[in-house]
Amino acid sequence: MDSSAEQSFVGKGKSRPLKDRVLSAGHRFLLWLTRWILRLIYGERGQIVSPIRNEILLQSATSLASKIRTKKLTSVSVVQAFIDRSKEINPLLNIIVDERYEAALKDAEVADESIASGILTEQQLAEQKPFLGVPISTKDCIKVKDLLHTTGLWARRSTRADKDARAMELMRNAGAIPFALTNVSEICMWWESVNTIFGRSRNPYDTNRIVGGSSGGEGAIQAAAGSPFGLGSDIGGSIRMPAFFNGIFGHKPSRNIVSNDGQYPDIVTEEADRFLTIGPMCRYAEDLKPMLRIIADKNAAKLRLDDPVDMKQVKFFYQLDDGGGSLVSPVDQDIKDGIEKVMTYFRSTIKATVKKVQLDKLQMSAPIWFGNLKEKDEITLDVQMANMEGKINPHAELFKWFFGKSKHTFAVIMATVTDKSGVQYGTPEYNELVKLRNELLVEFTELLGDNGVFIYPTHPTVAPYHNEPLVRTLNFSYTAVINALGLPSTSVPLGLGPEELPIGLQVIGNLNQDRLCLAVASELERAFGGWVSPNA
Repeated sequence: MDSSAEQSFVGKGKSRPLKDRVLSAGHRFLLWLTRWILRLIYGERGQIVSPIRNEILLQSATSLASKIRTKKLTSVSVVQAFIDRSKEINPLLNIIVDERYEAALKDAEVADESIASGILTEQQLAEQKPFLGVPISTKDCIKVKDLLHTTGLWARRSTRADKDARAMELMRNAGAIPFALTNVSEICMWWESVNTIFGRSRNPYDTNRIVGGSSGGEGAIQAAAGSPFGLGSDIGGSIRMPAFFNGIFGHKPSRNIVSNDGQYPDIVTEEADRFLTIGPMCRYAEDLKPMLRIIADKNAAKLRLDDPVDMKQVKFFYQLDDGGGSLVSPVDQDIKDGIEKVMTYFRSTIKATVKKVQLDKLQMSAPIWFGNLKEKDEITLDVQMANMEGKINPHAELFKWFFGKSKHTFAVIMATVTDKSGVQYGTPEYNELVKLRNELLVEFTELLGDNGVFIYPTHPTVAPYHNEPLVRTLNFSYTAVINALGLPSTSVPLGLGPEELPIGLQVIGNLNQDRLCLAVASELERAFGGWVSPNA
């Protein structure tokens, strides 16, 4: 059947008012001008991270765990290999903010001794300690006992974690060994990882480009093979955008599956707890499911992760852009082409049902996210920026910033300035956005059913230059709207585009249908190659 005959359009798309078209044209000119200026400043390409020479670094966490418990490798040799690689790449990328290298090596010795003792069989180790002896990293907003816990906020520059976050505790219980803490955006409120404590992180494929945020350091350490796997957190795309920009896998679980305990800022409202979730980040798709099973803990049963997925029975729906969201960049053609290639693969090779759709409400993704995150008892940004001890004056901080005297970043200062000027809880505008979100959720629920996935851009462009997100602020809406809906989503790499930067897509499932997202991710890795080394 001709592909056009298979397309099913949900909604027709509406012509936009003249003022919106003029605003869009002006914004596109600003994007072009900014890119032209930044290319003059940075040049076409920056540096690329050094080649990967140790074969241990090229294996999945699952494979490493198997070789450790079967004594083909020692935990000490594996941990040492990633420590060495981290030390090698960090001067160029600036992604590691704290470490426990010596303690990790001691933990590795204990793991090797435990395996050598024979107290547990290989099968028992696989079941009870599936990642025994494997090093793990995480971002500087998720607690790792005794390591820094700053969240990139100057007032917290000396704060250390008194215990592990619940997700890290569960990974430790499964045998993983925390060894490195990675950089984030200030207070995890921006999609470029830069703050006034540790500075700016750089992309391993091109150091002139961003790593994303807020799990940006984590995305980069994975891509550069400085860690076999790690934990990120996602309230508006903070796992999936860094995964996309750095060419790795990242999964945002369904809402309320993984505990958010042990993060800063503290989650104090039910709505924020539904938006935010901790999830896995890794180079190889096979690590996603076992990681998710561990950190989901007692909620893992809800996800039915071991239920088989027949790819021929999965229904694929896709959309190439948001339909023209206000002040959102157009989707790069190579990203659209990548999605079309994926759809052709599932249509012709897998013989699956593939339909192109148009969900018009996605044009409102950014307003839906901003509006629905509001709650009656929310803690405002000016209080969070003061580390919950009083509040900052964002206008005074903005004035100080222009003279290089502020301890805050420009992006987060501006977010604080506008925090109280946007849609407010309980207003008619707020109620309309809640209604819009609920209607969109119904559309997704009915469209996907129990065997459908939605293929959608993770982000409209490849990794921008440093500071460029300031004029592309709302591009995060491609991921953020999925947080507002509470649905699971996996960012999947599709290799490198014409600029030699990673491209990819996100696979979205119905609530608690994470297994479909992960199965599709694994299939796409087999078909398109998955992660590509920056020096391939």
